[in-house]
Amino acid sequence: MKDHAGNSELMRHVQANSFGYFVHEVNRANGLVLDKTEEDWPSSIAAVGMALTAYPVGVHRHFMSREEAVERTLTTLRFFAASEQSSAVDATGYKGFYYHFLHMGSGKRACQSELSSVDTAIFIAGALTAAAYFDAASEDEAEIRSLAKMLYERVEWDWMLQGSTTLCHGWRPESKAGFLEYRWEGYDEALILYLLALGSPTHGIGAECYAAWCTTYDWKTVYDIDYLYAGPLFIHQLSHVWVDFRGIRDAYMRDKGSDYFENSRRATRIQQQYGIRNPLGLAHVGELCWGVTASDGPGPAVKKIAGVERRFFDYLARGVPYGPDDGTLAPWAVVASLPFAPEIVLPTIMNFRRLSIQVANPYGFKASINPMFAGVNNDGVGWVSKFHFGINEGPTVLMIENHRSGLVWALMRTCQPLVAGLRAAGFGGGWLG
Repeated sequence: MKDHAGNSELMRHVQANSFGYFVHEVNRANGLVLDKTEEDWPSSIAAVGMALTAYPVGVHRHFMSREEAVERTLTTLRFFAASEQSSAVDATGYKGFYYHFLHMGSGKRACQSELSSVDTAIFIAGALTAAAYFDAASEDEAEIRSLAKMLYERVEWDWMLQGSTTLCHGWRPESKAGFLEYRWEGYDEALILYLLALGSPTHGIGAECYAAWCTTYDWKTVYDIDYLYAGPLFIHQLSHVWVDFRGIRDAYMRDKGSDYFENSRRATRIQQQYGIRNPLGLAHVGELCWGVTASDGPGPAVKKIAGVERRFFDYLARGVPYGPDDGTLAPWAVVASLPFAPEIVLPTIMNFRRLSIQVANPYGFKASINPMFAGVNNDGVGWVSKFHFGINEGPTVLMIENHRSGLVWALMRTCQPLVAGLRAAGFGGGWLG
């Protein structure tokens, strides 16, 4: 999309601040990125994938030199290429997948986390973005392309099916069953996972797996708007970081006369409508103050506010319009909807800036706020998360860029594995032809 002069400086400011997370919250020795800015916290594999995707944007926007971006990218990919892949409880990964959390120093499994299918997909999407961007003939850039290809092709996506037709959330080495009981069913952030698994030339899954996933979708009408339902806003954004869904359709969307980009536009409008209608009667929620998603929160706690007993949660996948909702809003999630509905997102971003929740925060907006929940030192803003999260800063940087220039989308339109995955899923039309 065109970079409009009227808002380019605002977007550059927000984007540059969020990009700083991937400059400073990184172990330069191995490329691991902090999951969140809490003391002694581990890296998350998804945050690493966001960093690998963000470095090309940093070069494009002159936040970082190409040489530094190449160095950081190579450090990261080399670490993962050499890291232990085994069933040991402290390995970095197994069968090409990686654990959700890794120790920042050693890169070994942290927090007894699961071998994560979707977080591995986010990492691989980042590696493939780097491979698409760093296209020079130099030794270093050729190595980036080679490592990204190897890391992608060694992921045993078909193993994560566990003999079924839908992909499993993950696997734990201590568990007798091994695989987690949950599967990726229902419209969710796993769209990028299914596409990469479908496109794999080495361990791919069949088109019937994608078709099986689509049968679990839930089409709803909310506020007279028809759309493929998912409550948390981030679900309507995450796969769109890498995939330009404008005008391309699978069988499900062809039947609905829509596409996933249009669906995310409708979901963004529903989020604002939920704020305007304000079913919980919250003083801070409205036309310019909305954005309910998976986020940090002020709970667990119960407080009586203006005569009403309110229950507050900590980190939780909040959703619209059916909840859960405790009044916690995520400004970053509004920013990440910029490509879909700039006409309602930009005024909301400006309103969040007026609330001054970005002051003294090194990476722009904090992860989440709850003006209704007053802390000990109430400054009129209410509760503000203490932390920044890599999986919040990444979509902020990347979806601003997709709105401004479409850079990541353009790169990934040249990514043969992703294109193969889209075609295997039955997508056609638009830029796919």
